[in-house]
Amino acid sequence: MHDDRVLIERRIARILRERLRPAVHGADVPLSVGAWHAPGEPVPVADALRAPYRPARAGEAWGPAWGTSWFHVTGSVPPEWAGRTVEAVIDLGFATDRPGFSAEALVHTPDGAAVKGLNPMNTWLRVADRAAGGEPVDLYVEAAANPLVQGVGSPLGEVHTAGRDPLYHLRRVVLAVFDAPVWELVQDVEVLTGLMHELSVDDPRRWEILRTLQHAFDVLDLRDVPGSAAAVRAALAPALTAPATASAHRVSAVGHAHIDSAWLWPLRETVRKVARTVSNVLTLMDSDPGFVFAMSSAQQWAWMQEHRPDVWERMRKKVAEGQLLPVGGMWVESDTNMPGGEALARQLVHGKRFFLDELGVETEEVWLPDSFGYTAALPQLVRLSASRWFLTQKISWSQFNRFPHHTFWWEGLDGTRVFTHFPPVDTYNAELSGAEMAHLVRNFADKGLAHRSLVPFGHGDGGGGPTREMLARAARLRDLEGSARVEVEPPARFFAKAFEDYPQAPVWVGELYLETHRGTYTSQAGNKRGNRRSEHLLYEAELWAATAAVRTGHPYPYDDLDRIWKSVLLHQFHDILPGSSIAWVHRESRETYARLAGELEAIIAAAQRALAGDPGAGGEVVFNAAPHDRDGVPARGASRVGEPQPPVTRTAHEGGYVLDNGLVRATIDARGLLVSVVDAASGRDAIAPGSPANLLQLHPDLPAEYDAWDVDHAYRNTVIDLTDVEVLEPVADAAVRVVRRFGRSRVTQVISLPPGAGRVDVDTEVDWHESETFLKVAFPLDVRAERSAAETQFGYVYRATDTNTTWEAAKYEICAHRYLHVTEPGFGVALVNDSTYGHDVTRTVRPAANGTAGGTTTTVRLSLLRAPRFPDPDTDQGVHRMRYALVPGADLADATREGHRLNLPERRVPGDTEVAPLVRVDHDGVVVSAVKLADDGSGDVVVRLYEALGARAAARLDLGFAAAAVTATDLLERPGGEAPPFDGTGVELALGPFQVVTLRCTRPQGPLE
Repeated sequence: MHDDRVLIERRIARILRERLRPAVHGADVPLSVGAWHAPGEPVPVADALRAPYRPARAGEAWGPAWGTSWFHVTGSVPPEWAGRTVEAVIDLGFATDRPGFSAEALVHTPDGAAVKGLNPMNTWLRVADRAAGGEPVDLYVEAAANPLVQGVGSPLGEVHTAGRDPLYHLRRVVLAVFDAPVWELVQDVEVLTGLMHELSVDDPRRWEILRTLQHAFDVLDLRDVPGSAAAVRAALAPALTAPATASAHRVSAVGHAHIDSAWLWPLRETVRKVARTVSNVLTLMDSDPGFVFAMSSAQQWAWMQEHRPDVWERMRKKVAEGQLLPVGGMWVESDTNMPGGEALARQLVHGKRFFLDELGVETEEVWLPDSFGYTAALPQLVRLSASRWFLTQKISWSQFNRFPHHTFWWEGLDGTRVFTHFPPVDTYNAELSGAEMAHLVRNFADKGLAHRSLVPFGHGDGGGGPTREMLARAARLRDLEGSARVEVEPPARFFAKAFEDYPQAPVWVGELYLETHRGTYTSQAGNKRGNRRSEHLLYEAELWAATAAVRTGHPYPYDDLDRIWKSVLLHQFHDILPGSSIAWVHRESRETYARLAGELEAIIAAAQRALAGDPGAGGEVVFNAAPHDRDGVPARGASRVGEPQPPVTRTAHEGGYVLDNGLVRATIDARGLLVSVVDAASGRDAIAPGSPANLLQLHPDLPAEYDAWDVDHAYRNTVIDLTDVEVLEPVADAAVRVVRRFGRSRVTQVISLPPGAGRVDVDTEVDWHESETFLKVAFPLDVRAERSAAETQFGYVYRATDTNTTWEAAKYEICAHRYLHVTEPGFGVALVNDSTYGHDVTRTVRPAANGTAGGTTTTVRLSLLRAPRFPDPDTDQGVHRMRYALVPGADLADATREGHRLNLPERRVPGDTEVAPLVRVDHDGVVVSAVKLADDGSGDVVVRLYEALGARAAARLDLGFAAAAVTATDLLERPGGEAPPFDGTGVELALGPFQVVTLRCTRPQGPLE
């Protein structure tokens, strides 16, 4: 019986492959083809339509990597095909079996309007539903020779190194008769065979399908497939009409195309990918009014508005008709580990506002299927953006622990909960196959409690979207025995049903840590630095521009700030900021960050000049945007130069040096290593005895797969300590310079103590030329810390320092923003940085002479550089500068303050005016994250602040300007929440732990004060 089954299944597969699929497009005639190869970058459609075309033929080579070729395809429908359905079939020589990673094309009419995309899984274009015969065919095909970038060291990821040899050959350009009955038969067979193979051999339904297929294929005339297709379908009908059981799992199928805004292709190509995909989707909508497609990333919609107005207008129509659905509410599907709190808020602000302003749609889902872990700050931001639901799929990639739920409440830092769903189909590129449906039913973690899940279907990553074959499967799986029940419907409808079905879903508290792709916290360090610097420059630009506007009437640069924010948000996409894109993408991102920094510096300088007064008066104004303790300079204000700080001393000591500023005493030994850092207030030495700090360490770094993405835990098994010193010398300002060489690289460090600051600064420059190597810097601390506190957006997250469970052991590389803090009762230490995100924290016990514990060393390490070779073979090669600092005796308030100070240095401007703070907070644990003018141009001042220490805070926000009223708003500056008490000069705030509050301060009409 087993051999009989196997033989039948093989026969079915062969007939499907060799007889049915080839018969879908039967008779064909060649089309005439002209070719024009665009020089360099893609050209506007209008230019291509006027270009000189030369004759081309099947088999002709075209397309050097990243090149664009245009093909003019002409012909006419043969008269004898009258009454038949006719399609153009255009195969450009596609190199893979999936779209988005090979040649792609967009078909245009002679007037330049986009019609439909072409890719390896979608080579057809409808010419006539019912031909009259003689219809002319006149098409322009914009073909992109996108290479499949694969393999370590591939030069294809950079246009300058990819070469000029053609990658593709024209394979087939024909007019063909589309045989609808044969196509329908193919869909019948594929659905039944897919379902059959997923059912147990002990399931009678499997055998029923097998015997039905066997009988149906006995009816098939192999010499006349079209003529016998209807009879075969009739024989299959009983297997396709058997209804699903009442308890069958319910699937909400949502058309989707997860298009990475950049990855194995540059940003400019994503614009074209979106146009191709959306054109395909719109074509499907025209033929199937029940089809809905969810599209995230407002940036991608904005690209169509800017670059393809013809496509944009069709999109607007389908949005109005309810078929094309904006989702996500974010500017791009960003990384959520590394963007700062304000940036993550602006992702939602700019995304949701675009959909509201341009399409009149209030998105309610935060849609992030593919980011590499999810910050615990997100639930609060989701709700503050007036969104209700959260969706991701990526957690199914975790390597060690299976997440216990697919539908649940996710509770964030502050206690906010958001209803969340992980599609159990375990892909955001589903094809609605029988295998996928069977997997999601088996995989669903909430069986017996919940009864439905969502499936995003459509080719993604590189685009393409749903196909007509997928919609055919959905129709057949709507009510089919042995399968889940499938219904194509909007995600909002799914979430409403899921919530009604499972309102008492379990709760997951804290971050959604992804147990893979940990290397993304470090890869492409230049990107990380560019992002961090851009975020802080934007903060300063808004603060000082708002202050200058209120104080002096200086023009507020609304449009420039809006544009710059959107550029920074774009580059936080989850394959750009994480460092997992091709060389071309990262080269452009570094250039963009440099350009934006210049623009922001100019905005800041102009605002500060307007505030500083007479530059020729001989004075100097100090502008400081960092928070300070209550005895320091007022937060968010400027002043004349204050009292000088006590001097820093440097003395020679046993071949090294001792630095002392009265708050910290740091000892540097003859190897240039920190062997002691004493906090003067407590007298405690932060460095563990016998274990030097600021110790650079090298590890081999060749993960099992996903080079730029992953850091495998086995890397720790091999380590080289960099203790040889080439130069150890005093430098100006009582600092010490240390130079080391290793391999082909060189490190220069300047160790110093800032006057009046309780920290040790290390300014590091690395000329990095290693390969597949991980560079870390270790700080072994004499602290018994049971957990670490890592700054995240609008607060911090605790993580255990032990490895008692697999969940804890899996977090061997963690993300932190400006600080990582460890403490024992009575004494803590912070490590702060200006551009680094990757960290690890481990504990060891120092034995005493009698075998008891002699003390605990908690080692905190910063991950400085990596050197993966895929997808960018030259990742991080070159010069990098990074600053970090050790803060002994620090509590969380100190860590927060010093982290800000390292990222927001003072600025000194010639002038004679003391500038009072625009706003001032009287509580060390309350941090202002934004001071700006309202986005609507009203001139109102918007202040966003948060409780940073995880405690309740009663704070007063004083306003340094006249305000008529202060109201609480959502992130989009719309009224929402309880208004705080306002007494004319400030407001009293009662903040919960990690609470984020946005206040809109309405300024009175009339002249500026």
